[in-house]
Amino acid sequence: MALVAGVFPNVRAVLFDLDGTLIDSAPDLAAAADRMRTSRGLDALPFSSYRPVAGAGARGLLGVAFGVTPQQPEFAALREEFFCNYEQCMTQRTVVFDGVVELIRALQAKGLPWGVVTNKMARFTDPLTRALDLFASAGAVVSGDTTPHSKPHPAPLLEAARRLGLDPQQCVYVGDDARDISAGLAARMGTVAACYGYLDQPDDAAAWGAHAHIDAPLALLSLLEGARP
Repeated sequence: MALVAGVFPNVRAVLFDLDGTLIDSAPDLAAAADRMRTSRGLDALPFSSYRPVAGAGARGLLGVAFGVTPQQPEFAALREEFFCNYEQCMTQRTVVFDGVVELIRALQAKGLPWGVVTNKMARFTDPLTRALDLFASAGAVVSGDTTPHSKPHPAPLLEAARRLGLDPQQCVYVGDDARDISAGLAARMGTVAACYGYLDQPDDAAAWGAHAHIDAPLALLSLLEGARP
C-alpha cells in the first residue's frame, strides 16, 4: 500500500490497539481456547485456525473452538472458562511485533507520548503490560472496562486523550480491526489501519475508512513526518 509522507504532521500523541497491533498474543489466546477442546476429549485444532480471529477475543476464538456465538446460552460459561485458561498462560508465548520497540523509541525521540486503548479487560491488560518492558513508557493504558463503553464507542479513546492532557484531534489511533477505526473516527482522531497483524485478508481493511494503512509498524513514522510535541 502506498504511503503519503506527513499525513499527520500536527499529531502530538499516538495511541495503539494492543493485540494484533503492538503484541502478538495469538499463540497464548489460541492455547487457552484449544485447551478447552482437549480437556473435553476433542481433537486439538491447528494454530492457523485460531490466528485470524485472535483480534476478536473470546467471541472469535470460541467460535472457532466450539462454533458458539455470544447469543447462545452456553457462551457466558465457556467465555469465563476461556478467561481462566488465558490468565494462566497469557505471558508464555506473547511477544512484541518486530519493529514495535524501534517505533516506540522513535516516538520518544520525537517527544511524542504514546498510549494503549484496548478492548481487553483490565483483568488481563494490567498484568500483561506489567510483564512486558515496552509498556513502562506508555502515558496511558485504557482497557475495555475502563469506561462504560468499549470500542467501537469512542469513550475509551477520549479517556486516553484526557489522560495525556490532549485534545482528541491531536492524537492518531492505530489498530488492526474495523472497530478500532470506527472508534478513532468517532473520536475525531487520525486513524491508521495496521495490516500486519491478524488480518486474514489485509485488503479488507480498505473498507474501514481509515486515513492511512501500514504494512509494518515502522511504516507509521513516515506518516508522522513533521510532527512535533
